[in-house]
Amino acid sequence: MARALAANKPVLPVFIFDSNILAGLPRDDARVTFIFDVLQKINKQLVEKFVSGVAVFHGNPLIIFEQLLCTYRIDSVYANRDYEPYARERDASVHDLLRAHGSRLLTFKDHVLFETDEIVKQDNQPYVVYTPYQKRWRSRWQEVAGEIGQIAVPNWGNLAKGLPLPWLTLTDIGFERSVLVVAEYRIDSRFLQNYGESRDFPALAHASHLGPHLRFGTVSIRQIVQQTARAGAEIFLNELIWREFFSQILWHFPHTAERSFKPRYDHIKWRNDEQEFNLWCMGRTGYPLVDAGMRQLNATGCMHNRVRMVASSFLCKHLLIDWRWGESYFAQKLLDYDMASNVGNWQWVAGCGVDAAPYFRIFNPGTQIEKFDRDWRYIEQWVEDVHQLSYPQPVVEHSFARKRCLDAYGRL
Repeated sequence: MARALAANKPVLPVFIFDSNILAGLPRDDARVTFIFDVLQKINKQLVEKFVSGVAVFHGNPLIIFEQLLCTYRIDSVYANRDYEPYARERDASVHDLLRAHGSRLLTFKDHVLFETDEIVKQDNQPYVVYTPYQKRWRSRWQEVAGEIGQIAVPNWGNLAKGLPLPWLTLTDIGFERSVLVVAEYRIDSRFLQNYGESRDFPALAHASHLGPHLRFGTVSIRQIVQQTARAGAEIFLNELIWREFFSQILWHFPHTAERSFKPRYDHIKWRNDEQEFNLWCMGRTGYPLVDAGMRQLNATGCMHNRVRMVASSFLCKHLLIDWRWGESYFAQKLLDYDMASNVGNWQWVAGCGVDAAPYFRIFNPGTQIEKFDRDWRYIEQWVEDVHQLSYPQPVVEHSFARKRCLDAYGRL
């Protein structure tokens, strides 16, 4: 928006609910409600302060841009870059359409601090191991830290005013209001100072809730990195760097959205037992920490990061169910779903991705309880029947499952 307003031409803010992305989502998807509410807030502010607003559409972006080209004289379209495979194809098509009409698509970096090939090795090849990437990222951050945030105040006077702008309701786009609410993010100094020692204990509820806000652009990654760096919160900064690491992996290796980074792992003989997958989805595996995480996810759209590792590892290695099944389920449920991070983390636990956990690293769900939820506070919060006779027996015995997994991976 700032770049568009700086061009000294009338600017019309446009938001498109992309029907290709929304297709298949449940009618009460909380992420759609969240986006809609943010748009309402922005529109209200623009109307009250500048007699302007946001033009909201729903449908195929190409068709909508064709309509816009017939309605307005468009010199340029300004947008932030999206690095997911579908978005790249979509934006390339929009670029071609606009160019055919004598217009331009101008895209800018906003989702990450360093994008695509800005952090690469000396031979210009992408990093596929986190630690050297992280070191190079930190070095580059030191070089540019003083420049970050030095953006001119937008010239709001260039907003197009007084136009009859289309607006849609949730019902118009085929949705209804969700009962789930995206929480406000928490990133104060106290949180940052305690993050390192508290982050692995789910009962402490020491979560930033930052994910959805970074995913949907309601907070600036530059602001968050600056705040984190000023607080000296090195471990939390590492988490932000992991996000950018996975983003550049998806950019350089878009096939990882559907296939393993390490091709031989596409030949794992997955069991893919649908009944066991459904038990995992419902939080009925008989493993309390796994079940607590899945029930938290189903009830809230959130899951503690430590528990995510345990639950996803359990699916892949205890049950020998394809990581893509779990990735798809998380994509449906997580309020902070981000393809790059979700795919990257699932391939990490499955041992088939970049810088992945070795296949012989298999979390013991019982040991994880002893380490991170010894008094069962988190488990009892989410698995109310854990001490009742109705609670299921373990779907598989740990030692047996571990050996079965090692045998399956060892045959590759």
